Amino acid sequence: MIAGIVRRHGALAVLAVLLVVGGLSFSTFLTPYNLSNLAVQATFLAVVALGMTLVIVSGGIDLSVGSTFALAGVLAAYGSRWGLLVALLLPLAVSALIGLVQGALIARWRMAPFIVTLCGLLFARGLLQLLTKEGSTTYLVPQDSALRWLGQGAVLVVLAVLGYLAGGVLLQRTGFGMRLFAVGGNEDAASLMGLPVARTKVSVYVLSGLLAGLAGVMSTAQLGSGVTVVGVGLELNAIAAVVIGGTMLTGGAGAVSGTLAGVALLAVIQELINQVGRFNSSMQAVVSGAVLIVVVVLQTLLSRARR
Repeated sequence: MIAGIVRRHGALAVLAVLLVVGGLSFSTFLTPYNLSNLAVQATFLAVVALGMTLVIVSGGIDLSVGSTFALAGVLAAYGSRWGLLVALLLPLAVSALIGLVQGALIARWRMAPFIVTLCGLLFARGLLQLLTKEGSTTYLVPQDSALRWLGQGAVLVVLAVLGYLAGGVLLQRTGFGMRLFAVGGNEDAASLMGLPVARTKVSVYVLSGLLAGLAGVMSTAQLGSGVTVVGVGLELNAIAAVVIGGTMLTGGAGAVSGTLAGVALLAVIQELINQVGRFNSSMQAVVSGAVLIVVVVLQTLLSRARR
């Protein structure tokens, strides 16, 4: 019981401690302005990590989300010249298609998720380079485009919150969510129970692609252009947030609330490093990596304790 509580709520406890430390150390840390900025900056990672949570719960992994995020952003900027509907549907359709192909290869052809989604990463990034002529072409969102309205800070935060509410209901209160836990816990047993394992796997990768695409659209709406260099390493940050939040890398256990705490924890760590001012941006990667190692070791020890 104690092991389960630590796994599910450990990130939240550490987050609370860091907030207190940050508030006592820096006068501007807990101001509404700073906290709102942190929330807005974390929305893109939060939306991507939501899809990653569903994939990892099912026992898979999705390395393509960073490249899909960047590709969707460029497609949104490209489509915005024809109106909001095209700016939304074009990137989301392409992102869902990438997820569909990956899910089919993983579920129907029984290929390794790591290899398939690594290929998806390379494909999406290559297509992005092709569309932008290796980054030399930048597509701008028209000033009068309704897409820019989606890029307002409050709108971004509301979209992320609504996404997590829907994700929580989907994972904990629906048959699809229960199937994800069953497939991630023991795929062979789920198949013997008559559950649609292949369809569940395909669906979860489509959802991951859609959410990565949505995050890309949100990023472009805020920036006002499709930036080709964004999203590099985003998949690793998403995996880190999910694992720090208590979702087991082996699948079968996890919650979106923990992932949200993991995203917030990574954002707070970055802000604390910025507030200190004596470290460069590489220090965030060092700290995040160290935190992730500790979390994975703890998860392993807690899993053994439960047995």
